[in-house]
Amino acid sequence: MKISVLTENHAGSYTMAEHGLSYLIEHHGKRILFDTGQSDLFMKNAKKMNISIDNIDMIILSHGHYDHGNGLSYLHEGSLVCHPGCFVKRYSRKDNRYIGLKNTRDELQKKFNLKNSEQPYKITEKIIFLGQIPRRTDFESKSTSFIFEDESPDFVIDDSALALILSEGLFVVTGCGHSGVVNTLEHAKKVTGISNIYGIIGGFHLKEIDSQTKETIRYLKDNKVKHVLPSHCTELHALSAFYEAFSIRQVKSGDMYEF
Repeated sequence: MKISVLTENHAGSYTMAEHGLSYLIEHHGKRILFDTGQSDLFMKNAKKMNISIDNIDMIILSHGHYDHGNGLSYLHEGSLVCHPGCFVKRYSRKDNRYIGLKNTRDELQKKFNLKNSEQPYKITEKIIFLGQIPRRTDFESKSTSFIFEDESPDFVIDDSALALILSEGLFVVTGCGHSGVVNTLEHAKKVTGISNIYGIIGGFHLKEIDSQTKETIRYLKDNKVKHVLPSHCTELHALSAFYEAFSIRQVKSGDMYEF
């Protein structure tokens, strides 16, 4: 299994960065584009990395935020899987800035074979879109800085992830982790029937060294997760705690991982 980081908040030595996330995942004979960042940067970086984004088998949209899905404007065909809640109008509570997708559901349906699913969706026997992730822990997804048009709180229930089945166990790819890392991994276990978590990469939506960050690290240690790769919206203070716990290195655009 191979993951190429096309867009990330931090630039590699020969690629550019933006606030956003896009990975190319190659696994089980499939090429999956997981999120597209907020612009066409994922395409520009792919070219610098000598990666073709032609012949993509599937596009996965982790959730309906601009920094994960606005790059869809630069693609013109293919199959797209996402939660149906991705298309709501949503805003930042702090400054009322629009943070939802540029494209509407109707616009995307015109150029993509669009599959909306709240339920887990099996792409292959080894690649599963997790659908809506139950919020079960008492330390995750309890507050939000996002609102809907009517100013009610938006907890981003469309936030999903991808479960990849390897011989060593589960490898989970998150977009922002709004559902919570532990909630996401527990759901992946339930959906796949596999209890061993081999690795996780993606946005963890952790900001500080607070109880949520500490409980997340404890869970990952208790589950003996071998590869822990927080990126994107995992901010510096939280990253420092992960570095101390797992000796991580910062994920950057241009990185390639093989497992």
